[in-house]
Amino acid sequence: MKLSNIPQRYVIVFLTFLSTSVCYIERVGFSIAYTVAADAAGINQSSKGTILSTFFIGYACSQVPGGWAAQKIGGRKVLLMSFVLWSSTCFLVPLDPNRVGLLVFARLLVGVAQGFIFPSIHTVLAQWVPPHERSRLVSITTSGMYLGAALGMWLLPALVEFRGPESVFLAEALAGVIWSLLWIRYATDPPRSEHPKAAAAGFGGALLPTNNVNHHHKVTHIPWKKIMLSLPVWAIVVNNFTFHYALYVLMNWLPTYFELGLKVSLQGMDSSKMVPYLNMFVFSIVGGFIADYLITKRILSVTRTRKFLNTVGFLVASAALMALPQFRTSNGVILCSSVALGFLALGRAGFAVNHMDIAPRYAGIVMGVSNTAGTLAGIIGVDLTGKLLEASKLIYSDLSHPESWRVVFFIPGLLCIFSTVVFLLFSTGERIFD
Repeated sequence: MKLSNIPQRYVIVFLTFLSTSVCYIERVGFSIAYTVAADAAGINQSSKGTILSTFFIGYACSQVPGGWAAQKIGGRKVLLMSFVLWSSTCFLVPLDPNRVGLLVFARLLVGVAQGFIFPSIHTVLAQWVPPHERSRLVSITTSGMYLGAALGMWLLPALVEFRGPESVFLAEALAGVIWSLLWIRYATDPPRSEHPKAAAAGFGGALLPTNNVNHHHKVTHIPWKKIMLSLPVWAIVVNNFTFHYALYVLMNWLPTYFELGLKVSLQGMDSSKMVPYLNMFVFSIVGGFIADYLITKRILSVTRTRKFLNTVGFLVASAALMALPQFRTSNGVILCSSVALGFLALGRAGFAVNHMDIAPRYAGIVMGVSNTAGTLAGIIGVDLTGKLLEASKLIYSDLSHPESWRVVFFIPGLLCIFSTVVFLLFSTGERIFD
């Protein structure tokens, strides 16, 4: 089948799916490559922590500006510029653990560049994806994150072993360049002559930015105050914070739980450590298809569909998170963490698509606001978990005691319950921003 025979919106979704996959391969890849290089150079843990956390500082700072830029310039252009910037940085900056200042600057730059990506993607998808396909196509795009993380954990350690840590940077830069060329070749804006029903439904060329003041669909003033005071927006923000708190705590501390809590070597687990992220990949897509089925068959309204999937996803994840410290085998922990992460991904068909329900014209901006909260959750959660574990060592002498980890996993579990209540009370699937 020729690419020209495929509806353009599906081409856009496939390319944005690839973009999220490549971004998460880069994130996982840097952690793997830098850890190997830093350990070989004898870098202390404090310096390693500084380098690894710098990315998230830059990433948090550029979320809202990314939404603003996508709104003003166009998501398609901003997404391309972001990829070119972070790919160039990976290619040009050498992986020298002793040059801490240079690496801090490079990771800040990569973080800032990638912070523009998801607001831009949501702006592009809001223009291209009709409401009846919104859940599944957005879920397909975001599922690339989890596939990228799984592929990175599977493939990149072997690349480091055979070609050295620097090869990861070059491979990531090459992947970014290839994606950029595909985006230049195949990505387009929706035609401004889109049927009027599309604009009424909240997608299509009517959402494109324009500098022509005489154009019928000119860009209006961004209602920042209304956005920041909107309870449905804050329902999304709270759930985004909780999702990323749980995700980053598991991503960063589950290996430590295996090593110190269970006394199990990660090297002996082979590909089984990929399973939780592959589960997220599958559940993310399944959640999108379930949501669109419920909406298009008129089984549930958009509002009730979002609340239903968000509630099921977060409550099951809460139970799994709070049960996790009770599992004392690697297979049990993999099963429990897979359930937690899988149902968190299912819940994304609730809160994570809701940006485009309530504010299709400003989807990138709302995404930027909520993703800032999600990034801060990662910084807070990872740091707080370390402090909690240090305190537990004073009480239980080491981290092999299950009580040492109870609070670590209870916090995201309780946050899931709180976020469910907030979303049930304040969210809506109706369009509230014109």
